[in-house]
Amino acid sequence: MILNPMVSIVCTSYNHGDYLADAIDSFLMQKTDFEIEILLYDDASTDHGPQVIKQYASDYPSLIKPIYETQNQYSQGVRVELFNHNRAKGKYIAVCEGDDYWTDPYKLQKQVDYMEAHPACSMTVHAADRVYSDKKKVLSTVRPEKEDIILPIERVIEGGGDLVATNSMVYSKEKVAVLPPFYLNAVVGDYPLAILAALHGTVNYLDENMSAYRVGVPGSWTNRELATSEKRVKHYQDMERMFDEINAYTHYKYTDSLTKAKLGYEFSLLLEEGRFNEAKHGEYRTIYLELSIKKRMIMEFKRCFPRITESIRKIKWKMIH
Repeated sequence: MILNPMVSIVCTSYNHGDYLADAIDSFLMQKTDFEIEILLYDDASTDHGPQVIKQYASDYPSLIKPIYETQNQYSQGVRVELFNHNRAKGKYIAVCEGDDYWTDPYKLQKQVDYMEAHPACSMTVHAADRVYSDKKKVLSTVRPEKEDIILPIERVIEGGGDLVATNSMVYSKEKVAVLPPFYLNAVVGDYPLAILAALHGTVNYLDENMSAYRVGVPGSWTNRELATSEKRVKHYQDMERMFDEINAYTHYKYTDSLTKAKLGYEFSLLLEEGRFNEAKHGEYRTIYLELSIKKRMIMEFKRCFPRITESIRKIKWKMIH
């Protein structure tokens, strides 16, 4: 039993049985000069995920601490990531979902070395590949900058949920000890976590690619929460409410950045609802002009051929999932 780990690796899983071994193996391959603990939380998976966890927990009883739910907590509105956050004993918490994995055996050492040398740092992040489901084919790279840099809070807010990969995050539990209402009420966890860290310290980006983020995973959050137009509309509206809560929490100190981020989601909502002319004018004009030519062409295609677009979306969704 590890009594005083430097890092708690937190991993939440739901029906990730086909991918969990990659995630856990990437935790176990970490080469560090400090102790770690691995906290695995299974939210009542209906696949073989729990069996995978039980096997690893049996092989590494001093490292791996599992929780197995018998009823799915996420569907009941419970913030499942809190189970691991609250029981973590580490000075730092490293995040990786059950369908993702790390690729650099020195990832944790590099991030902890930086944070130990920079006490003001509340979170470190790094570059990551987006890979296609089980094939591990690299689709793109999450790389917000081309050098090591401290990300200003305005950049974290305006960059949105895709600015950094969730499985690149290592944060200080002391600096992010109290989780405010805007985080607890949010429909996502990684984006508000990065904002919260930026409010209580510095968020440092290390320009090294050290993990892989899977897309197109059956049963993933994206699959469950953004599969239909109605769900996407609700998501955009929920995100707008989150920005309002953050604005109140920060006493309106970052109104400009939060307003810009909110406009981005309002823009996406207009596109989802087919209100293309509105999206091209007024306060949304700047966002429209910042789109690439390719994205503008796709937007015009959706406007002219909405039924074909929806059919293509459904076919693509089925092919991915």
